[in-house]
Parts: sequence; structure tokens; C-alpha cells
Amino acid sequence: MNQLEQLKQHTTIVADTGDFQSIKAFAPQDATTNPSLILKAVQKDEYRPIMEKVARDHAGKPTEVIVDNLLVAFGQEILKVIPGRVSTETDARLSFDTEGSIAKGRELIRLYEAAGISRDRILIKIASTWEGIRAAEVLEKDGIHCNLTLLFSLPQAVACAEARVQLISPFVGRIYDWYKKSTGTDYTGADDPGVQSVKRIYTYYRKFGYATEVMGASFRNTSQITELTGCDLLTISPELLQKLAASDAPLTRKLSPADAQVASVDQLDLDEKRFRFMLNDDAMATEKLAEGIRAFCVDAIKLDGLIEALAK
Repeated sequence: MNQLEQLKQHTTIVADTGDFQSIKAFAPQDATTNPSLILKAVQKDEYRPIMEKVARDHAGKPTEVIVDNLLVAFGQEILKVIPGRVSTETDARLSFDTEGSIAKGRELIRLYEAAGISRDRILIKIASTWEGIRAAEVLEKDGIHCNLTLLFSLPQAVACAEARVQLISPFVGRIYDWYKKSTGTDYTGADDPGVQSVKRIYTYYRKFGYATEVMGASFRNTSQITELTGCDLLTISPELLQKLAASDAPLTRKLSPADAQVASVDQLDLDEKRFRFMLNDDAMATEKLAEGIRAFCVDAIKLDGLIEALAK
């Protein structure tokens, strides 16, 4: 049994890509996308026709409307090759706009439902800012499930759980990147700060009975993945899925509800002021959250540009 098959015995596998043709062989349960992945996909010859068709079908409409329909078109194609859910991201330029994020989430769900897709198969991805978490809290009450992304710290995770968010995506690789650059240490295995962050969040959730799902994301190598065997879900690029499938090395479960129950953990008491202070006090989380939002905004603007060029 290869490592991917072993991993599936303990953890739900999610494909992290806009390249839906590349994921069939790995039979993931769910899939995630983001603006950067969609931008990368539409520049490939096999996917450009999707963008061109959406642009034709919605010619004359605002760029924002065409982009929303493009994201949903990719989501529909991905849902044809997976049995579970697809995550579709809201515009990163709304990361500090609660009402705008709520409106965007509702609009994306409306488009999916108009295409005959049940909202149960969609997760709306929103950045884990205070404003984003408040938007997700409202959407969840509407029966619109959310995936809170760009998550780098326990306070972000706790605020999401208390808002009854469906799922969070703590970013393992980006945490690793920051600490490696900061300290010059190439962390491996259980010493990896990104791995430790997800373990801390998973333990907290299972210790205190939160229902929010933990999905480790943003991996740089297979070691980071195998160290999180037992996490609720892991979203993995096709390249790393291939490496897992090519290895027969044995895996052992590293995370379990039973271990979390007996862990010594203090419960956080969070309000907005405490959340903002604790996030600000964590240089890595503050910097990576801001950097992630900026990068997604840049790619969202590039995607707008591609759409506008087709309209000329």
C-alpha cells in the first residue's frame, strides 16, 4: 500500500489545484482552488476555452460578474471528477469588508445553485481576518458553508471555531517559509513550525469539542503531510500527491481525538480586541496574512486583465 493509500485511511484527501484534469488519478474527496490557481489554469491551452466561453456568454457585463462566473465554471468542472466539495474563493480585495464578503459569498452560491449544484457541495473561501470571520459567521447561518483560509495562528483558528465556521485551512508551508527565512534553519519532521501550528489547532479543537474541520494546506514537501496523518483533511497539490503515491514507506497516525482529549491546553477567551492584539503580537502570522492577501489581490487583478483583454 502506497503512502497516499495509507494516508486516506486516517485523513480526507483534498486536491489543491485548478487543473481538474490532473486530479482524477488520485481520487481525492474534495478540491480547493484560489485566485492564483485559477489564473495559472486559464493560461494553459486546455483550460483557456473555458475562460473564452464564459467571456462570450457574459459579454458586455462587468468584469466582476464574468470572473464570478469563471470561478463557478471551474468549480462545476472540478465537481464532475470528485464526489465531495469544492472550495471557491471570494475576491481577496474584500478581505477587510464584511458586508462585501457576505454579498460575494451569496452571489457565488446563487450561481452554483442556478447551475444545479447544491450548496452542500460548495465551500466559500474567505481570508481569516476579523472581518472575514464575521462574514463567514453570517453565511454559515444562511446555510452557506465556509473555508477560512490564510490562517497562521491559534487566535484565528479559535475565532473561526467560535463563529461555527465549517472548515479552516492553516497554511503549513508558508509558516515554514517564514521561520526558515527568519532563523536560517531548514526544519524537518515534527520540528517544522508549520506542522506544530496545525497540531496545536487540531488538539485545541478536539480538546474543547469544536465541530469546525481542520484542513492542513500549503505544503512544501511530503514530510509535512505525513507528520499530519490523522488531521481531518489535508489539501495537497498534484505534484505532492504523485510523490505520496510513488512511496511505499509506512505511515503512522500522528493526530487523534483521543490524544487531544488528554492534552494539557488552556482555553482562549477571545473578543475583537484580544484577537487583534494576539494576531499583531505574532509577527509571522501578521506578515504572512498580509502577504497572502496582497499576493491573491495581485493575481485577482491579473485575472481581471485577462478577462478584459478578451472583451476587446
